[in-house]
Amino acid sequence: MNVSLPNPETLDLARLQFALTAGGHFLFVALTLGLATVVACLQTRATLSGSVLHARMVRFWGQLYVINYAVGIVTGIVMEFQFGLSWSGLTHYAGDVFGASMALETVVAFFVESTFLGLWIFGWNRFNRWVHLALIWVVTLTAYASAYWILVANGFLNNPVGHREQGGRLVIGDAAAVFTNPSALLAFGHVLAGALLTAGFFMAGVSAYHLFKRTPEWVFFGRSLRTGVFVALPALFVTAAFGGVQFAAMQPMKEAVFSSQVAEVARLQADMVARFGPGDYVPSEGWTRGAGIVMLLAFALMMYLCLAGAVLACFKRAVFRFRLWHVVLMAAVPLPYLAMISGWVFREAGRQPWVVYGLLRTEDAVSSVSPGAMRASLIVFTSLFALLAALNVWLLARHARVGPVESGLGHDERATDRDPADSLTAASY
Repeated sequence: MNVSLPNPETLDLARLQFALTAGGHFLFVALTLGLATVVACLQTRATLSGSVLHARMVRFWGQLYVINYAVGIVTGIVMEFQFGLSWSGLTHYAGDVFGASMALETVVAFFVESTFLGLWIFGWNRFNRWVHLALIWVVTLTAYASAYWILVANGFLNNPVGHREQGGRLVIGDAAAVFTNPSALLAFGHVLAGALLTAGFFMAGVSAYHLFKRTPEWVFFGRSLRTGVFVALPALFVTAAFGGVQFAAMQPMKEAVFSSQVAEVARLQADMVARFGPGDYVPSEGWTRGAGIVMLLAFALMMYLCLAGAVLACFKRAVFRFRLWHVVLMAAVPLPYLAMISGWVFREAGRQPWVVYGLLRTEDAVSSVSPGAMRASLIVFTSLFALLAALNVWLLARHARVGPVESGLGHDERATDRDPADSLTAASY
């Protein structure tokens, strides 16, 4: 696809804007997916066993999940404006394929997930416990569906399959090939496991804070810390397994750049020039190699922490009294975020200069807008995302510090005004 080249400054600003906003949005997504799963499992345990402790854990961690979801959903809506605003070449050329999964994510996953989450939040003391349990599992599964459709879109950009060209545009030729794209499926498993890893570190870190402060809720946070540690350990190895398979299936140029194979890079560059015409087809070595190394270093550090944590979590005295471990767990909360963001940078920067690999170059996908307009857009989007991120951190920290209180999620404000016999239909555990 050949169009007039955009202003280089516009292209750089558009790429920076998308990197900041997509990365910012994913910070919310990772914790949302992971906490949704953990909360659903905790509520299942509470429903089956009648455990009061697990019911309180559902309310506390569910409250933090709802906060992260509510703020994160705004970032997702804002981010999607960019496709029409900054990347009209992509939507014009590949929108019929790329946009199909985006539309399914919005209509099927987003609205269903939001609706059932609202029913779960406000139906705590109105539905019986089995219906209420089913609601949180619908929320969790639709969150997975949302992630899947987004990764189908992203997988097409990295490995375009199932399409055909019609009238100078790409259209779906084989829907099954698009929806079962290996690039999407492997990334889906990688992201879900990484989200559980993020939730595990988050739970362990928050719990460690309370245990370090000698909270009176030591039983509650002792159990939560162990839950976080034992969720993080298997999630780490599943994440690594899916990541390792993706390493074996990455684009040849990305692999050559990451491995510093100078001769192979030169050979692939010559092949690309012969196939697609003159141009620089080598992605930035700094971003590609640097992001990959950061991702692997973060994984190695988390592996040591998870293995040591799994051993320490088996000893009650360590869980409740080992203050140095508590400090380490608090400090380690950002590690999964660092690993996942650097992983995305490695995945996306490494396929440059292509937006749709082998079909549409980044410079051909950017909108024809002035550098001034793109700069203004960058300032507005970045400021909004920074504000939302700061708000989310403040709300999460505020509610996490308070700890489990009866006035939070699941509190029945009608309890003082009704006959005790009426509580038989409430979602009590």
